[in-house]
Amino acid sequence: MHYNLLSKVGQGTKVLYYTVLSLPVLLLPFFASAGANLTLLNASYDPTRELYAEYNAAFARHWHTRTGQKVDIRQSHGGSGKQARAVIDGLRADVVTLALAYDIDAIAKHGKMLPSDWQKRLPENSTPYTSTIVLLVRRGNPKNIKDWPDLIRPEVEVITPNPRTSGGARWNYLAAWGYALKALGSEEQAFEFMKRLFANVPVLEAGARSAATTFVQRGIGDVLISWENEAILASKESAGAGVQLIRPSVSILAEPPVTWVDRNTTRKGTTEVAKDYLLHLYSEEGRAIITKHHFRPGKSNPDAFSGMRLFTIDEMFGGWQNAHKKHFSDGGTFDRVQQTNR
Repeated sequence: MHYNLLSKVGQGTKVLYYTVLSLPVLLLPFFASAGANLTLLNASYDPTRELYAEYNAAFARHWHTRTGQKVDIRQSHGGSGKQARAVIDGLRADVVTLALAYDIDAIAKHGKMLPSDWQKRLPENSTPYTSTIVLLVRRGNPKNIKDWPDLIRPEVEVITPNPRTSGGARWNYLAAWGYALKALGSEEQAFEFMKRLFANVPVLEAGARSAATTFVQRGIGDVLISWENEAILASKESAGAGVQLIRPSVSILAEPPVTWVDRNTTRKGTTEVAKDYLLHLYSEEGRAIITKHHFRPGKSNPDAFSGMRLFTIDEMFGGWQNAHKKHFSDGGTFDRVQQTNR
């Protein structure tokens, strides 16, 4: 498979062009027509790079078998919030596969690019896979980090991305907050817990992948708060770097959703292929690829997450709209945590 990397597309996003034809993808016709080759752009978040690298090739074979057409799939990755803003500002994504429903809601609300009830259009609330939030530590766990309370010890340096730009970071934040609220029993104590945790964060990276790079490759920090799939991938590939996965006692069921972007697919004539691209994630082949890359296909049973007790965004926070307003809007708890630590 041929690929090339084009930086600084949209608002700092990176677009990886996966090509299943011999011609360079940039020379192919952008608009679909009967019998013509198709191009499809998926705007996704950081930790799905390897998943969609394999899935795109599989879907291209599936589509060609079904229709006789060849499809080239362009892949854009970055922090989930940045990706949503890039689509609103003109990144012509056919589909978005982002870290959280709030970011796609923003495309619907502010961009007017898809209906507000978009989550009803695909199975399982438009969530073909789930994940959770875990901890990644140095090999041998020299700081003896076992659970969330260890992250507020003054000698522990914590790496996590910025909730302002990263959907994964918002899942991280809410996983820690949910633990603190359950363990300590009050909003005030949960807030104090988060103040101490973020006082231990030396740098807020823009996205989950850049945070992982800071921890694993640059060797900064004692613990990384991470998507489960990113932590598994890093622990398997870090023979030299030396890291290992720690599963906290309590975490959140992360539900990254997907949808097609109606305004863009209508203009480009790609609605049918965009829908099929997302529906194929629910197929046997799609589920196998999802599992291979350490996501959990479908609405996984929370009991399957290796003994961790998981809560959902709805159970703990009343959904993403409420969670965002309280924690990540201007003047919300994250802003107040940051202000008190300056």
